[in-house]
Amino acid sequence: MKQIFKRLAAEEDGAVTVDFVVLTAAITVLGLVVVTAFSPGATGLANEIEDALDNMDAE
Repeated sequence: MKQIFKRLAAEEDGAVTVDFVVLTAAITVLGLVVVTAFSPGATGLANEIEDALDNMDAE
């Protein structure tokens, strides 16, 4: 059993996997924060454009 723990501590593959999981989670959270922050402004702008297009006269 002691040999298994020594081998597990010496391997670095698991550490690299954990690094990539943490990095992926951080990028995902950052993306959600950006979408949440800009969503109301984008919706407001889209509504203003819709109103402007609805009020145009077609000739």
